[in-house]
Amino acid sequence: MTTFAEVEHNSPFSNETDDERRSRLRTVVAASLLGTTVEWYDFFLYATAASLVFNQLFFPNQSSFVGTMLSFATFAVGFLVRPIGGVVFGHIGDRIGRKKTLALTMFIMGIATALMGVLPTAAQIGVVAPILLLLLRILQGFALGGEWAGAVLLAVEHSPEKKRGLFGSIPQIGLALGLALGTGMFALLQTVFDDEQFLRFGWRIAFVLSLVLVIVGLVVRLKVDETPAFQAVRDLEQRSSAPLREVFQGRVARNTVLGMLSRWGEGAAFNTWGVFAITYATKTLHFEKVPVLLVVTVAAVVMAILLPFSGSLTDRFGPQRVYIVGIAAYGLAIFPAFALFGTENLLLFGVAMVAVFGVIHALFYGAQGTLYASLYPTEIRFTGLSVVYQFSGIYASGVTPLILTALIGATGGSPWLACGYLVATSAISVVATAAIRKRDLHL
Repeated sequence: MTTFAEVEHNSPFSNETDDERRSRLRTVVAASLLGTTVEWYDFFLYATAASLVFNQLFFPNQSSFVGTMLSFATFAVGFLVRPIGGVVFGHIGDRIGRKKTLALTMFIMGIATALMGVLPTAAQIGVVAPILLLLLRILQGFALGGEWAGAVLLAVEHSPEKKRGLFGSIPQIGLALGLALGTGMFALLQTVFDDEQFLRFGWRIAFVLSLVLVIVGLVVRLKVDETPAFQAVRDLEQRSSAPLREVFQGRVARNTVLGMLSRWGEGAAFNTWGVFAITYATKTLHFEKVPVLLVVTVAAVVMAILLPFSGSLTDRFGPQRVYIVGIAAYGLAIFPAFALFGTENLLLFGVAMVAVFGVIHALFYGAQGTLYASLYPTEIRFTGLSVVYQFSGIYASGVTPLILTALIGATGGSPWLACGYLVATSAISVVATAAIRKRDLHL
């Protein structure tokens, strides 16, 4: 099992000049940030469209509640297939390399998203329309299954020793920016077009534009060097022949289980504020769509700004401690946030969203990449990160909008049972993260 310290002695970049090092790190930052921004823009376009468009265009014969549930069900399918992508691309990333894997995931994601933009609706081709939508969502999930782990490793494995937390927060910034771009684009298009035009063709523009972003992202990613950690493992011929099996063996298996449990609160939180809140605000609180999208956009921008500060805190206090404090703060903020939602005041809704999603979420989310990267040695790290993030995504992320919608529906519109569920996920994450032993880490 290879640690970061051992890798540094065998790094192909150990003799580079300061200028060469700065140039390499700038390219790494650009490739990690731009790549994840594009990937998450594509992914969250679907999430936003599931809240506002797809229930009307692809499930038009259902009631509003059933149509929304079916739309969120297709959203959840993307999370169900992400573990498959995580295993496939994790194996490729650990055997062939991080760089080539990330170029492939971006290409698949871009094609799937662009095709959604030209997809016929149920009114045009009947039941085939939601089936095609589902298949493209499956492709999205498959590609994203290998994206997050690879982007984190691209940043962390290139990072200077004392700045691993800061570099590990860079891919997380891409997620916040991707969400901001997705919701911001929909807000812009709904401002430019009236409701009929937006439903007929306006929403498609956001999806087709993805191709431009993907081309730019691919160019940048193909310029980046393979990570020093992977190059060292490859040169020393220490690559694992079965990384998936090793992720569930010995002391590493304990890290895998605890990592998956520790992510429950974060996954539920993100899809509560970034996905479910849009539907809740427009359907239950009866706010206009554009102001709600702008609120989510602002909260995501605040998160993007604060994530580097979280990364710096991670370098100072350690990823485990920062993650625990952040996820606990989130658990304490859930009931007050929904209480502010209940005032049905748009300004207070915005204040709550910026607080829980922009500020608190940034605190623990910035530490997550570095924390999970430390769970595994270099030779199985891509697969390990993919397993933790993507398998937990099924119950932590993908089904959250469905669960919250069902709990609120079962209580006649009251959000408090749903809040209890979210608090429970936070508590599980705190306990699981605290149980990770420092002697089992590989940073």
